[in-house]
Amino acid sequence: MDTIVIVGGGAGGLELATTLGKKLGRKQAARIILVDKNTAHIWKPLLHEVASGSLDTSTDGVVYSAHAARHHYQFQHGEFVGLDADQKQIRLAPVYDDEGELLVAERLLPYDTLVLAFGSVSNDFGTPGVAEHCYFLDSPAQADKFHRALMNGFIRVNQDAQGRALNIAIVGGGATGVELSAELYHVAALAKRYGLSHMDASRLTISLIEAGPSILPALPKRIIDAARSELTKLGVNVLEGTKVASADKSGFRTDDDRRIEADLSVWAAGVKAPDIVRAMELFEINRLQQIIVTPDLLAKGYHDIFVLGDCCGCEQQDGSWVPPRAQSAHQMASRVADNILRLRRGKALKAYQYRDHGSLVNLSRYSTVGNLMGNLMGSSLFIEGRLARFVYISLYRMHQVAIHGWWKGMLVILVEKINRAVRPELKLH
Repeated sequence: MDTIVIVGGGAGGLELATTLGKKLGRKQAARIILVDKNTAHIWKPLLHEVASGSLDTSTDGVVYSAHAARHHYQFQHGEFVGLDADQKQIRLAPVYDDEGELLVAERLLPYDTLVLAFGSVSNDFGTPGVAEHCYFLDSPAQADKFHRALMNGFIRVNQDAQGRALNIAIVGGGATGVELSAELYHVAALAKRYGLSHMDASRLTISLIEAGPSILPALPKRIIDAARSELTKLGVNVLEGTKVASADKSGFRTDDDRRIEADLSVWAAGVKAPDIVRAMELFEINRLQQIIVTPDLLAKGYHDIFVLGDCCGCEQQDGSWVPPRAQSAHQMASRVADNILRLRRGKALKAYQYRDHGSLVNLSRYSTVGNLMGNLMGSSLFIEGRLARFVYISLYRMHQVAIHGWWKGMLVILVEKINRAVRPELKLH
């Protein structure tokens, strides 16, 4: 029986495992194995809500092992640390418990077809002090770490008789930085309901730092202007055209020698494929360390290794690269699933073509702005307010349906709504 190994359980990897489990795993036509260093899946565009405490990973996450049992694939917990393409096997790092005791030794996992879908990480561009002093939001574990620090900050401010504010500086004016800025004001207001009587949004100071000329640089000007206006109304200090030169335990210093003080520093600027891609020296890569693929999403020079999602360097006909977005990963997962099935039937593979369905930016309960349709109609439709919020939520619902199926997906959504009705709006631990 052939073995198909998928490395990375993000939006694309989990959707692919679900599809192949249904098409091949259920019939025992192939062994489908999903590998991830985490034990549960959170849709990456929602990590800023995990960081703020609006989303609880313990109740809103998808546990891989349970999902695998229901969808006819296997889950292997472990971090991908190496690939032997000649022997057709990957190497997984050992797994330890919280006390440092070995749970699973380092192991090799053979494959017949390999899919690399391990996503991306923030790019600190080698800026001094960033790795040591900043919080990152690349994984649920990192988002949870920031949330704990945020709650500790709220407690300190609540007990401060001088009325000082909690200063948070966020580097990176992309969707993550913009959405996190708004979400933090929302949870600061919520904190007052849950025992922190002296804590509210007025005791929170947020600086959003963007090196480029504007926040949300990849989006249309109308969306940028609307988002900037809403953030300014909330009180966010939007610093565009501001490049960070270094970071330390109390904030940032810019390249023009300005000081930006911060109790909590977040780095959400830039993306790149994980450093393991460059370290392996097996693939042709671009400047973001993404693995360059052929039009059918095979790694260049390989006939049995597919790549999808943020770690995939897919050049379009106009010379631009497919952007690292959830909608890209979703589309790539569908194409890779089809091509794996075609490969097994001896049919020619089909080329992947990115379809831009637009972009949405959710500013917590305050506003949502974006554009729809993208290049489907050759023009964009600007939307905001409740309609934009509805569409934004619908994107996540579509992902839930993709990984659970329509019937179970609807049940998951219903259970989620019940949970939100009975549990606190803010995670307090």
